[in-house]
Amino acid sequence: MVWFKKHTPKRSKFGKWLENQGITQVDFANHSKISMATMWRLCTDKEYVPGSMVLKKVMKTIRSIDGSKRPDDFFNI
Repeated sequence: MVWFKKHTPKRSKFGKWLENQGITQVDFANHSKISMATMWRLCTDKEYVPGSMVLKKVMKTIRSIDGSKRPDDFFNI
């Protein structure tokens, strides 16, 4: 399946973490109450830094899964 690897979107640190945890983007977006467009951007855009409200929602959800994670583990803050 070489063609599949070639066309998969690049993942951010956050996107890779989600995959390793086995969490879908839809489930995380629903639980954290952020839009799917924002979720897609968080998972694919390596340079994206969310605003303070989105960051707060995302980190609250992340910490419910793994309490040791910090925002700078995922984003260039």
